[in-house]
Amino acid sequence: MRRHTPLAKAGLTGNPAIHGNTVTYIWRGKTAPNLVDDSHNWEENPQTMQQSRKGLWTYSMTLTPDAYIEYAFIDPETGERVPDPLNPNRIWNGIGAYNHFFYMLGSSPTPLRQIARGTPRGKVTLHRVPTDEFILGEHRTVYLYQPPVHEPVPLVVVYDGSDYFKRANLNLIVDNLIASQRVRPFAMAMIQNGGKARSLEYACSDSTLGFILEALLPFTREQLNLVSPMEEPYAVLGASLGGLMALYTALRLPKIFGKVLSQSGAFILPEHEFVVVDLVRHSPPPHLDIWMDAGRFEWLLAGNRQMVALLKKRKYPLTYHEFSGGHNYTSWGNDVWRGLETLFS
Repeated sequence: MRRHTPLAKAGLTGNPAIHGNTVTYIWRGKTAPNLVDDSHNWEENPQTMQQSRKGLWTYSMTLTPDAYIEYAFIDPETGERVPDPLNPNRIWNGIGAYNHFFYMLGSSPTPLRQIARGTPRGKVTLHRVPTDEFILGEHRTVYLYQPPVHEPVPLVVVYDGSDYFKRANLNLIVDNLIASQRVRPFAMAMIQNGGKARSLEYACSDSTLGFILEALLPFTREQLNLVSPMEEPYAVLGASLGGLMALYTALRLPKIFGKVLSQSGAFILPEHEFVVVDLVRHSPPPHLDIWMDAGRFEWLLAGNRQMVALLKKRKYPLTYHEFSGGHNYTSWGNDVWRGLETLFS
Protein backbone atom coordinates (compact mmCIF):
# COMPACT_ATOMS: atom_id res chain seq x y z
CA MET A 1 0.00 0.00 0.00
CA ARG A 2 1.72 3.20 -1.14
CA ARG A 3 -0.52 6.22 -0.83
CA HIS A 4 -1.35 6.17 2.85
CA THR A 5 1.61 4.57 4.57
CA PRO A 6 1.67 6.04 8.09
CA LEU A 7 4.56 7.85 9.68
CA ALA A 8 6.42 5.35 11.85
CA LYS A 9 7.08 7.98 14.54
CA ALA A 10 3.56 9.12 15.14
CA GLY A 11 4.33 10.46 18.58
CA LEU A 12 1.43 8.45 20.05
CA THR A 13 1.45 5.81 22.76
CA GLY A 14 -0.82 3.40 20.94
CA ASN A 15 -3.98 2.79 18.98
CA PRO A 16 -6.74 3.41 19.74
CA ALA A 17 -6.72 6.34 22.14
CA ILE A 18 -9.24 5.69 24.92
CA HIS A 19 -10.78 8.50 27.01
CA GLY A 20 -13.58 7.27 29.24
CA ASN A 21 -16.01 5.46 26.94
CA THR A 22 -14.75 7.20 23.79
CA VAL A 23 -12.39 5.32 21.48
CA THR A 24 -10.45 7.18 18.77
CA TYR A 25 -8.55 5.36 16.02
CA ILE A 26 -5.67 7.37 14.54
CA TRP A 27 -3.86 7.23 11.21
CA ARG A 28 -1.06 9.44 9.89
CA GLY A 29 -0.48 9.72 6.17
CA LYS A 30 -1.55 11.48 2.98
CA THR A 31 -4.66 9.31 2.80
CA ALA A 32 -6.30 6.90 5.23
CA PRO A 33 -7.51 3.30 5.07
CA ASN A 34 -10.99 2.21 6.04
CA LEU A 35 -11.70 0.77 9.47
CA VAL A 36 -13.46 -2.59 9.87
CA ASP A 37 -14.23 -4.05 13.29
CA ASP A 38 -16.48 -6.15 15.50
CA SER A 39 -18.94 -3.37 16.17
CA HIS A 40 -19.61 -2.60 12.48
CA ASN A 41 -19.90 -6.11 10.97
CA TRP A 42 -16.44 -6.00 9.45
CA GLU A 43 -16.11 -5.77 5.65
CA GLU A 44 -19.88 -5.60 5.32
CA ASN A 45 -19.80 -2.07 6.78
CA PRO A 46 -16.38 -0.34 6.47
CA GLN A 47 -15.98 2.97 8.27
CA THR A 48 -14.35 6.02 6.66
CA MET A 49 -11.78 7.89 8.70
CA GLN A 50 -12.08 11.68 8.82
CA GLN A 51 -9.23 14.13 8.23
CA SER A 52 -8.62 16.17 11.37
CA ARG A 53 -5.73 18.12 9.89
CA LYS A 54 -3.14 17.62 7.19
CA GLY A 55 -1.70 14.13 7.50
CA LEU A 56 -3.89 13.16 10.50
CA TRP A 57 -7.01 11.01 10.23
CA THR A 58 -9.30 9.80 13.02
CA TYR A 59 -12.42 7.79 13.67
CA SER A 60 -14.20 7.97 17.04
CA MET A 61 -16.96 5.89 18.61
CA THR A 62 -18.39 5.08 22.03
CA LEU A 63 -18.06 1.66 23.68
CA THR A 64 -19.03 0.17 27.02
CA PRO A 65 -16.23 0.02 29.62
CA ASP A 66 -16.19 -3.81 29.57
CA ALA A 67 -15.73 -4.19 25.80
CA TYR A 68 -13.16 -6.27 23.91
CA ILE A 69 -12.79 -5.30 20.24
CA GLU A 70 -10.94 -6.73 17.25
CA TYR A 71 -10.36 -4.52 14.20
CA ALA A 72 -8.33 -4.06 11.02
CA PHE A 73 -7.45 -1.32 8.53
CA ILE A 74 -8.35 -1.98 4.88
CA ASP A 75 -6.95 -0.33 1.76
CA PRO A 76 -10.12 1.00 0.06
CA GLU A 77 -8.61 0.50 -3.40
CA THR A 78 -7.27 -3.04 -3.11
CA GLY A 79 -9.31 -4.42 -0.23
CA GLU A 80 -6.10 -5.66 1.38
CA ARG A 81 -5.37 -5.34 5.08
CA VAL A 82 -2.91 -2.70 6.26
CA PRO A 83 -1.02 -3.27 9.53
CA ASP A 84 -1.60 -0.72 12.29
CA PRO A 85 1.88 0.51 13.35
CA LEU A 86 0.44 1.98 16.54
CA ASN A 87 -0.95 -1.29 17.89
CA PRO A 88 1.37 -4.32 18.05
CA ASN A 89 -1.38 -6.49 19.56
CA ARG A 90 -2.51 -8.93 16.86
CA ILE A 91 -4.45 -12.17 16.91
CA TRP A 92 -5.22 -14.80 14.26
CA ASN A 93 -8.83 -14.61 13.11
CA GLY A 94 -9.03 -18.22 11.94
CA ILE A 95 -9.96 -17.36 8.34
CA GLY A 96 -6.67 -16.32 6.82
CA ALA A 97 -5.73 -13.01 8.45
CA TYR A 98 -4.72 -11.25 11.66
CA ASN A 99 -6.80 -8.72 13.56
CA HIS A 100 -5.56 -6.03 15.91
CA PHE A 101 -7.31 -5.96 19.28
CA PHE A 102 -7.74 -3.99 22.48
CA TYR A 103 -9.61 -4.10 25.79
CA MET A 104 -11.47 -1.11 27.19
CA LEU A 105 -10.28 0.20 30.56
CA GLY A 106 -12.93 -1.76 32.47
CA SER A 107 -12.17 -5.06 30.75
CA SER A 108 -9.39 -7.63 30.75
CA PRO A 109 -8.73 -11.25 29.73
CA THR A 110 -10.05 -13.85 32.13
CA PRO A 111 -7.30 -14.92 34.54
CA LEU A 112 -8.58 -18.49 34.17
CA ARG A 113 -6.55 -18.81 30.96
CA GLN A 114 -3.33 -18.63 33.00
CA ILE A 115 -2.18 -21.52 35.18
CA ALA A 116 -0.54 -20.77 38.52
CA ARG A 117 2.39 -22.90 39.64
CA GLY A 118 1.23 -25.91 41.61
CA THR A 119 -2.27 -26.04 40.09
CA PRO A 120 -3.24 -29.68 39.36
CA ARG A 121 -3.33 -30.20 35.62
CA GLY A 122 -5.55 -32.45 33.56
CA LYS A 123 -3.97 -34.62 30.88
CA VAL A 124 -4.55 -33.77 27.21
CA THR A 125 -3.82 -36.45 24.61
CA LEU A 126 -4.07 -36.32 20.82
CA HIS A 127 -5.89 -39.08 18.93
CA ARG A 128 -7.08 -39.92 15.42
CA VAL A 129 -10.53 -41.45 15.69
CA PRO A 130 -11.93 -43.54 12.79
CA THR A 131 -14.89 -41.74 11.27
CA ASP A 132 -16.71 -44.91 10.16
CA GLU A 133 -17.58 -42.93 7.01
CA PHE A 134 -20.05 -40.72 8.88
CA ILE A 135 -18.00 -37.54 8.37
CA LEU A 136 -15.25 -36.39 6.00
CA GLY A 137 -12.06 -38.46 5.92
CA GLU A 138 -11.09 -41.81 7.36
CA HIS A 139 -9.96 -40.35 10.71
CA ARG A 140 -10.70 -37.21 12.67
CA THR A 141 -8.34 -35.50 15.13
CA VAL A 142 -9.69 -35.42 18.69
CA TYR A 143 -8.04 -33.99 21.81
CA LEU A 144 -9.08 -35.88 24.95
CA TYR A 145 -8.90 -34.19 28.35
CA GLN A 146 -8.83 -36.31 31.52
CA PRO A 147 -9.20 -34.16 34.67
CA PRO A 148 -6.75 -34.59 37.57
CA VAL A 149 -9.08 -36.82 39.62
CA HIS A 150 -9.42 -40.57 40.07
CA GLU A 151 -13.20 -41.03 40.16
CA PRO A 152 -15.34 -41.47 37.02
CA VAL A 153 -16.58 -38.18 35.55
CA PRO A 154 -19.11 -36.99 32.94
CA LEU A 155 -18.04 -36.02 29.43
CA VAL A 156 -18.22 -32.75 27.51
CA VAL A 157 -18.11 -33.08 23.71
CA VAL A 158 -16.66 -29.92 22.16
CA TYR A 159 -17.30 -29.00 18.52
CA ASP A 160 -14.47 -27.02 16.89
CA GLY A 161 -12.45 -28.57 19.69
CA SER A 162 -9.04 -27.84 18.20
CA ASP A 163 -9.90 -24.11 18.16
CA TYR A 164 -11.23 -24.20 21.72
CA PHE A 165 -8.04 -25.98 22.79
CA LYS A 166 -5.50 -23.85 20.89
CA ARG A 167 -7.21 -20.46 20.67
CA ALA A 168 -9.43 -20.35 23.77
CA ASN A 169 -7.18 -22.36 26.14
CA LEU A 170 -10.21 -24.37 27.23
CA ASN A 171 -8.19 -27.02 29.07
CA LEU A 172 -6.47 -24.35 31.20
CA ILE A 173 -9.81 -22.76 32.06
CA VAL A 174 -11.18 -26.13 33.15
CA ASP A 175 -8.02 -26.91 35.15
CA ASN A 176 -8.50 -23.67 37.10
CA LEU A 177 -12.24 -24.18 37.61
CA ILE A 178 -11.68 -27.69 38.96
CA ALA A 179 -8.75 -26.66 41.17
CA SER A 180 -10.81 -23.86 42.77
CA GLN A 181 -13.78 -26.25 43.19
CA ARG A 182 -16.02 -24.03 41.09
CA VAL A 183 -17.11 -26.97 38.91
CA ARG A 184 -17.59 -30.68 39.31
CA PRO A 185 -14.70 -32.39 37.43
CA PHE A 186 -15.47 -33.52 33.88
CA ALA A 187 -13.61 -34.91 30.90
CA MET A 188 -13.64 -33.46 27.38
CA ALA A 189 -13.52 -34.77 23.82
CA MET A 190 -12.47 -31.78 21.69
CA ILE A 191 -13.18 -32.62 18.04
CA GLN A 192 -11.43 -30.94 15.15
CA ASN A 193 -13.90 -29.62 12.59
CA GLY A 194 -14.08 -30.82 8.99
CA GLY A 195 -12.40 -27.78 7.45
CA LYS A 196 -14.18 -27.00 4.18
CA ALA A 197 -16.87 -29.52 5.18
CA ARG A 198 -17.50 -27.79 8.51
CA SER A 199 -20.78 -26.18 7.41
CA LEU A 200 -22.10 -29.51 6.16
CA GLU A 201 -21.12 -31.30 9.36
CA TYR A 202 -22.51 -28.65 11.74
CA ALA A 203 -25.70 -27.56 9.95
CA CYS A 204 -27.94 -29.92 11.97
CA SER A 205 -26.30 -33.03 10.51
CA ASP A 206 -27.50 -36.47 11.58
CA SER A 207 -24.37 -37.88 9.94
CA THR A 208 -22.31 -36.01 12.52
CA LEU A 209 -24.52 -37.51 15.23
CA GLY A 210 -23.73 -40.92 13.73
CA PHE A 211 -20.04 -40.21 14.22
CA ILE A 212 -20.66 -39.16 17.83
CA LEU A 213 -22.72 -42.25 18.63
CA GLU A 214 -20.89 -44.95 16.68
CA ALA A 215 -17.28 -43.75 16.75
CA LEU A 216 -16.51 -41.01 19.28
CA LEU A 217 -18.40 -42.19 22.37
CA PRO A 218 -17.13 -45.81 22.19
CA PHE A 219 -13.59 -44.48 21.73
CA THR A 220 -13.82 -42.08 24.68
CA ARG A 221 -15.14 -44.84 26.95
CA GLU A 222 -11.98 -46.82 26.20
CA GLN A 223 -9.66 -43.88 26.82
CA LEU A 224 -11.27 -41.91 29.66
CA ASN A 225 -12.66 -42.73 33.10
CA LEU A 226 -16.31 -41.81 32.50
CA VAL A 227 -19.61 -42.25 34.26
CA SER A 228 -22.51 -43.52 32.21
CA PRO A 229 -24.76 -40.77 30.76
CA MET A 230 -27.61 -42.63 32.47
CA GLU A 231 -25.94 -41.85 35.81
CA GLU A 232 -25.02 -38.25 34.99
CA PRO A 233 -25.85 -36.37 31.77
CA TYR A 234 -23.07 -35.50 29.36
CA ALA A 235 -22.70 -31.99 27.93
CA VAL A 236 -22.04 -30.60 24.47
CA LEU A 237 -20.32 -27.28 23.71
CA GLY A 238 -19.83 -25.25 20.54
CA ALA A 239 -19.64 -21.76 19.05
CA SER A 240 -21.28 -20.24 15.96
CA LEU A 241 -22.30 -23.19 13.73
CA GLY A 242 -20.84 -25.34 16.51
CA GLY A 243 -23.28 -23.66 18.92
CA LEU A 244 -26.11 -24.54 16.57
CA MET A 245 -24.86 -28.13 16.40
CA ALA A 246 -24.52 -28.30 20.19
CA LEU A 247 -28.20 -27.54 20.72
CA TYR A 248 -29.23 -29.83 17.86
CA THR A 249 -27.16 -32.68 19.34
CA ALA A 250 -28.89 -32.42 22.70
CA LEU A 251 -32.36 -32.13 21.18
CA ARG A 252 -31.78 -35.26 19.12
CA LEU A 253 -29.86 -37.23 21.78
CA PRO A 254 -31.31 -35.98 25.10
CA LYS A 255 -30.77 -39.27 26.94
CA ILE A 256 -27.02 -38.81 26.46
CA PHE A 257 -26.52 -35.04 26.35
CA GLY A 258 -28.59 -33.34 29.01
CA LYS A 259 -26.48 -30.18 29.16
CA VAL A 260 -25.91 -27.66 26.36
CA LEU A 261 -23.44 -24.78 26.18
CA SER A 262 -24.00 -22.75 23.01
CA GLN A 263 -21.88 -19.67 22.31
CA SER A 264 -23.04 -17.27 19.56
CA GLY A 265 -25.13 -20.01 17.98
CA ALA A 266 -25.96 -19.62 14.28
CA PHE A 267 -29.60 -20.64 14.72
CA ILE A 268 -31.21 -18.09 12.43
CA LEU A 269 -29.59 -16.64 9.32
CA PRO A 270 -31.17 -13.92 7.15
CA GLU A 271 -34.35 -15.37 5.67
CA HIS A 272 -33.51 -18.88 6.93
CA GLU A 273 -34.15 -20.82 10.13
CA PHE A 274 -32.26 -24.05 10.70
CA VAL A 275 -34.30 -27.14 11.57
CA VAL A 276 -33.32 -26.80 15.22
CA VAL A 277 -35.84 -23.94 15.42
CA ASP A 278 -38.63 -26.27 14.30
CA LEU A 279 -37.53 -28.89 16.84
CA VAL A 280 -37.80 -26.35 19.64
CA ARG A 281 -41.05 -24.91 18.33
CA HIS A 282 -42.96 -28.14 17.63
CA SER A 283 -41.43 -31.04 19.61
CA PRO A 284 -42.20 -31.89 23.24
CA PRO A 285 -39.34 -30.33 25.24
CA PRO A 286 -36.87 -32.93 26.56
CA HIS A 287 -35.25 -32.30 29.91
CA LEU A 288 -32.18 -30.19 29.13
CA ASP A 289 -30.13 -27.64 31.03
CA ILE A 290 -29.10 -24.94 28.55
CA TRP A 291 -26.54 -22.15 28.72
CA MET A 292 -26.35 -19.64 25.88
CA ASP A 293 -24.24 -16.54 25.38
CA ALA A 294 -23.68 -14.10 22.53
CA GLY A 295 -21.71 -10.94 21.83
CA ARG A 296 -23.34 -7.52 21.73
CA PHE A 297 -21.17 -6.63 18.71
CA GLU A 298 -21.94 -9.55 16.41
CA TRP A 299 -24.37 -10.19 13.59
CA LEU A 300 -25.81 -13.32 15.25
CA LEU A 301 -27.06 -11.44 18.32
CA ALA A 302 -30.61 -10.97 17.01
CA GLY A 303 -30.90 -14.67 16.14
CA ASN A 304 -29.73 -15.66 19.61
CA ARG A 305 -32.26 -13.36 21.23
CA GLN A 306 -35.01 -14.90 19.09
CA MET A 307 -33.91 -18.41 20.08
CA VAL A 308 -33.80 -17.44 23.76
CA ALA A 309 -37.37 -16.09 23.53
CA LEU A 310 -38.55 -19.29 21.84
CA LEU A 311 -36.82 -21.55 24.38
CA LYS A 312 -38.35 -19.61 27.26
CA LYS A 313 -41.77 -19.75 25.63
CA ARG A 314 -41.40 -23.52 25.40
CA LYS A 315 -40.38 -23.70 29.10
CA TYR A 316 -36.79 -24.92 28.63
CA PRO A 317 -34.47 -24.38 31.63
CA LEU A 318 -32.17 -21.67 30.26
CA THR A 319 -29.48 -19.25 31.37
CA TYR A 320 -28.50 -16.55 28.88
CA HIS A 321 -25.67 -14.00 28.98
CA GLU A 322 -24.51 -11.26 26.62
CA PHE A 323 -20.86 -10.21 26.64
CA SER A 324 -19.39 -6.99 25.24
CA GLY A 325 -17.43 -8.58 22.44
CA GLY A 326 -17.69 -9.95 18.94
CA HIS A 327 -17.63 -13.27 17.10
CA ASN A 328 -14.22 -14.61 18.12
CA TYR A 329 -12.47 -17.14 20.33
CA THR A 330 -11.06 -14.53 22.69
CA SER A 331 -14.59 -13.47 23.62
CA TRP A 332 -15.79 -17.07 23.85
CA GLY A 333 -12.78 -18.09 25.94
CA ASN A 334 -13.31 -15.15 28.28
CA ASP A 335 -16.98 -16.06 28.82
CA VAL A 336 -17.13 -19.87 28.62
CA TRP A 337 -16.36 -20.31 32.32
CA ARG A 338 -19.76 -18.82 33.15
CA GLY A 339 -21.54 -21.57 31.27
CA LEU A 340 -19.34 -24.34 32.65
CA GLU A 341 -19.82 -23.04 36.19
CA THR A 342 -23.60 -22.88 35.68
CA LEU A 343 -23.92 -26.39 34.26
CA PHE A 344 -21.36 -28.15 36.47
CA SER A 345 -21.47 -26.16 39.71
